[in-house]
Amino acid sequence: MALEIEARDVIKIVLQFCKENSLNQTFQTLQSECQVSLNTVDSVETFVSDINSGRWDSVLPQVSQLKLPRNKLEDLYEQIVMEMIELRELDTARAILRQTQVMGVMKQEQPERYLRMEHLLVRSYFDPHEAYGDSTKERKRAQIAQAVAAEVTVVPPSRLMALVGQALKWQQHQGLLPPGTQFDLFRGTAAMKQDVEDTYPTTLNHTIKFGTKSHAECAKFSPDGQFLVSCSVDGFIEVWDYISGKLKKDLQYQAEETFMMHDDPVLCIDFSRDSEMLASGSQDGKIKVWRIRTGLCFRRLERAHSQGVTSLTFSRDGTQLLSTSFDHTARIHGLKSGKLLKEFRGHTSYVNNAIFTSDGSRIITASSDCTVKVDCNTCYLCKLCNLCNNKSSPLMNDQMFTRKTPQRDTPPLYMNDHPNDKNKRYFPKRYITYPPRSPHQRST
Repeated sequence: MALEIEARDVIKIVLQFCKENSLNQTFQTLQSECQVSLNTVDSVETFVSDINSGRWDSVLPQVSQLKLPRNKLEDLYEQIVMEMIELRELDTARAILRQTQVMGVMKQEQPERYLRMEHLLVRSYFDPHEAYGDSTKERKRAQIAQAVAAEVTVVPPSRLMALVGQALKWQQHQGLLPPGTQFDLFRGTAAMKQDVEDTYPTTLNHTIKFGTKSHAECAKFSPDGQFLVSCSVDGFIEVWDYISGKLKKDLQYQAEETFMMHDDPVLCIDFSRDSEMLASGSQDGKIKVWRIRTGLCFRRLERAHSQGVTSLTFSRDGTQLLSTSFDHTARIHGLKSGKLLKEFRGHTSYVNNAIFTSDGSRIITASSDCTVKVDCNTCYLCKLCNLCNNKSSPLMNDQMFTRKTPQRDTPPLYMNDHPNDKNKRYFPKRYITYPPRSPHQRST
């Protein structure tokens, strides 16, 4: 369903921008030309209070930018003239009476009402009964405040800039605008550098060294380039300052020697597109999702897989997580519910990696069985081709890419328990013993 936006609403947003930036002439011209009034105040309660208290020096500037019904505007200006006469501010009363547009119209169309104020102005005394009739000054103010308040509304400030900011943030979230990119708002494109020569790394800046028995399994930069994260076989997930090659101590939890951690070797990690979330998968088939800036684990998938997790990929909107495993499957997990949303079977060996296609409708899996498969991830498509349950569907048969090479039966590191020692894992030609735990505190 298409979202319809009325032209009047767009004009009101532009009027608000003009008002907030003191473009008064532009404001008046646009309001008159388009016959669209903004009629907003910062606070209705404050506006009504100013009228009830007779703070006309605050009320008049706001009223000058409102488009009120003529009868209500005449009542307001008449009350102001009366009170100026009562206070013997005769020059102010005379200026309002003779120089404002609303009083000029009253003089032509309601001459008796206008002349009554002229007579009160030239008298040497002020009679409240004659000025206000059977009412009082306070009642008149209250009546005017109630009538004018019905014509005004309150909206959040800076709506134009807020909407533009939200649109740019959404493009950034969708990967259409990389973080830190200069954006030409007028042209609607990212600023492009001309004639920039392609560069490539030529110098090794730093080497981050791990213990001989706690090597890193995976390392990744966040999409915004602020974080370099590594995961290792001792279960630790560490955030590094890639400039200095040392741990980032501006993250409070790392400064306090508290780290993101698993009980088993961490084999893979992945960042969400906004660089706020980090997912990690371990040898025992568990997945954890962390807030990178606080180090807090907000989602645990204890039974994500029956064997080690080999890769993780966030969906474009960051609401789903795609994982692969040594258990021959790929799975999609909902981060909000923590539930398994879909499982992809069919590979006959370890699934090493999987990604979403750019539109999120399919996933591509790569396996040690020498095949790459393209599977459907859109519910609508699944209903049409019955992909999830029908192994003989055209997509499952046609969109499988097989490389004709002998399948390797050698298991990966830490796949099988050693027959004589549960603290060891089998690996070709050697045995590797788990390293002792580091004295770091755990943040699980």
